[in-house]
Amino acid sequence: MAATGTGPLSGVKVVELAGIGPGPFAAMLLADLGADVVRVDRPGGHGLNIDPAYDVTNRNKRSVLLDLKDPAGPAAVLALAERADILIEGYRPGVAERLGVGPETCLARNPRLVYGRMTGWGQQGPLADRAGHDIGYIAITGALGMIGAADEPPVVPANLLGDYAGGSLYLVIGVLAALQHARATGTGQVVDAAIVDGTAHLTAMIHGMMAAGGWQDRRGANLLDGGCPFYGTYETADGGHMAVGALEQRFYDEFVQLLGIADQAPERKECDRWPELRATIAACFRTRTREEWTAVFQDSDACVAPVLSLREAPAHPHLAARGTFTDHGGITQPAPAPRFSVTPGAVRRPPALPGADSAEVARDWDVAGLAGTADGAGDAGTSENAGKPGNADQADEVVQEDR
Repeated sequence: MAATGTGPLSGVKVVELAGIGPGPFAAMLLADLGADVVRVDRPGGHGLNIDPAYDVTNRNKRSVLLDLKDPAGPAAVLALAERADILIEGYRPGVAERLGVGPETCLARNPRLVYGRMTGWGQQGPLADRAGHDIGYIAITGALGMIGAADEPPVVPANLLGDYAGGSLYLVIGVLAALQHARATGTGQVVDAAIVDGTAHLTAMIHGMMAAGGWQDRRGANLLDGGCPFYGTYETADGGHMAVGALEQRFYDEFVQLLGIADQAPERKECDRWPELRATIAACFRTRTREEWTAVFQDSDACVAPVLSLREAPAHPHLAARGTFTDHGGITQPAPAPRFSVTPGAVRRPPALPGADSAEVARDWDVAGLAGTADGAGDAGTSENAGKPGNADQADEVVQEDR
């Protein structure tokens, strides 16, 4: 099975030091776009409580099994790094250095290497050495405080906003920009991708609006945070929900017409009547089912859509027509994105099983010492201190999420 695809990153070699969360997702994105991603798994597993055969974030990759606490482990990683274009790690600050695979050591072996570091708090700062999770990272940036109703606690957006938007995507942007520089100059560098930095960056427009007086620094009081009655969600007669985004005047006019409240609805800019408008909209939506309202709005520009579950989404006619989701190896999963007209990405391989590709990678990358098989991947166990925030060895520093 091909290690690299026809995507725009075909021929790019990536080493991923196994972790959980945003690092693996970033490496998956690179792999989806054609890069040859070799994941260095550790004895004892990768920290997720699911069968690795279902861990979609490891699709399109190959895996080798190395113990970085054994002298042969770091030596093998350095041999891979010497042949790589990009290396990604998600350990706490200082851990990669203690394991002998830090950026200084890797760049000494390969001066063109792009060394990507994925953390929550970043490599420096008062919280850099602390344990953390997505919710804490987005909390201190102000992003979490924007989400939810005014009279209720903030709503947790799964781990999409911090880990993947503020983390993975900024790491990918960073390593690809650094790769462009390395190819132009022959000089690699370290990319410090912190979730707090990326999440804060995502709020740039909101900060601008706030400075201009167009955004109130409180939840549920603004045009795009649920404060506006024609930009939010409403329950239907069957307990489903519809999402309304009729912001512009012409979309609003079509919305109130199709909803059947055109003769009751105030002008959209009459903010003092927004509570009245919200109540009218809510009462109307409760008169029909989600399916019925979907039929009412499906051929309109009213900007109304049904709120679907994860299992329902792949069957939506638009997503099905575009192939937004795909089935591979019996798993329904999002297809690679974005799309390219000449060098399309693809799901080429199922999730890599720990250590399953050691011989293949050793041959293709011309690296010795890549022992380990999928059969032995789960046998080694973990340290008695696994998961404790202060531990500084490989197993314990990666199991936590992890930054």
